[in-house]
Amino acid sequence: MSPHAPTTDPAPATESPSEAAGPVPPSARAIDHSGVRVTGLRRAFDGRVVLDDVELTIAPGEFVSLLGASGSGKSTLLRAVGGLDPGVEGRIEVPERTAIVFQEHRLLPWERVWRNVTLGVGGGDLRRRAVAALAEVGLEGRADAWPGTLSGGESQRVALARALVRTPQLLLLDEPFGALDALTRLTAQALVEDLWAEHRPSVLLVTHDVEEALLLSDRALLLADGGIAAEFTVDIPRPRPLDHPRLVELRTELLAGLGVHGPARRGADRATEETTAPSHPSTAPATAPRENHP
Repeated sequence: MSPHAPTTDPAPATESPSEAAGPVPPSARAIDHSGVRVTGLRRAFDGRVVLDDVELTIAPGEFVSLLGASGSGKSTLLRAVGGLDPGVEGRIEVPERTAIVFQEHRLLPWERVWRNVTLGVGGGDLRRRAVAALAEVGLEGRADAWPGTLSGGESQRVALARALVRTPQLLLLDEPFGALDALTRLTAQALVEDLWAEHRPSVLLVTHDVEEALLLSDRALLLADGGIAAEFTVDIPRPRPLDHPRLVELRTELLAGLGVHGPARRGADRATEETTAPSHPSTAPATAPRENHP
């Protein structure tokens, strides 16, 4: 694990497509486990405090989801953990090998798929490593394809392969399924769960989808008022049926924490999402309002 000083972190990810796979690891002393420790994290934009003295711990191999209302700072926190925000204050300790997957796949259209997968990766035999990573996400035979020939779901699989080729100890997922149609989203969720079970990185997933968080995570965290307002342990064996009594109970509690009350029936909250976010299909309409990143 490497502690990094926020003031020396790389520039935001939007400046370079290569950062979609992961920032340059900060130069710091290595610690002998792959979890995450965040203490005293603070971030303000134009005088408005978004994160205030945030404490966050992710155990090695743990899958944690982060939910919250619009503007609560979910993506801000993930970017800070990923070393992509030079304006944060506090202490962040992360593993040396970290990879990030965003909602936008950020593939370079002028490079073949395999070169997109290995963008910024050192070492030799890059094509073989790219082909192996693509096979893990179900894209055998697509190494030489151009990004423009891929579907949205395939492009997001390439983004996952780009993360996998780095053998990350920490995988940061910033709404990676948000732009996918409903069926593709279900497939992508299952793929991420399978990859996590196979490789066991620590995972931090930012999502607006309550059911997604409960189906995938060991813990779901609710971000509000600048900090972690509530924590929900998802103590349900995998695979998790949506009608499991404990999952239904947790779903109701999480929705209440997000300000959605009443029967937690499927479809009841679609209007909440559609009036606060760009329209796109979702597998789980029980969502928090979408965040506008400062």
